[in-house]
Amino acid sequence: MAEIRVLIVDDHPAVRRGLRTFLELAGDLEVAGEAADGPTAVELIEQTAPDVVLLDMVLPGMDGVAVLRELARRALPAKVLVVTSFTDRARLLPAVRAGARGYLSKDVDPQALVAAVRSVHAGHLLLEPEVATSLLAAPADSPALTARERDVLTLIADGRSNREIARALVVAEKTVKTHVSSILMKLGLADRTQAALHAVRTGLVPRDHDRPD
Repeated sequence: MAEIRVLIVDDHPAVRRGLRTFLELAGDLEVAGEAADGPTAVELIEQTAPDVVLLDMVLPGMDGVAVLRELARRALPAKVLVVTSFTDRARLLPAVRAGARGYLSKDVDPQALVAAVRSVHAGHLLLEPEVATSLLAAPADSPALTARERDVLTLIADGRSNREIARALVVAEKTVKTHVSSILMKLGLADRTQAALHAVRTGLVPRDHDRPD
């Protein structure tokens, strides 16, 4: 069975040790490394390219939300699962908007932790329905998209890949990736699926929209 590489980020050695023990009991998970502060976490994620990151919200140097935003800025693909002592949605929503795939309590059962890592790695979101609904609501201060970003968002809503979007707009695929990252950051969303849903539900892209060819 292919291994899922996990990076643990927490400023408490005992928490890191406990999470490592839980993960190493599973045959398909490998601990790729540990970080005790935000800046180190970002550098390790870039260097080791883990599949999943277990991220604490309160960290020295750079908090969890700042780490998530920096990962988005650098277009690093690791899926982030927040492991937190906080359970109120007001604290968790900024992390989800910044790109977290879900969240767990620090006193999570070992089997639930392993299951969550596997689920996030498979592309699922671990969110309560209320948080998912709040995520799809447009932030009041969300920056406006450029005309080209709207073109890209329209094609994302059509389910097109970056390569297909690049062909349609006659630009480089790398340029499309840059636009997608900008769209996600401006709208405070985690991935292109959420961007497509957000576009349709908030009217940024009508359901029967004209699309660039």
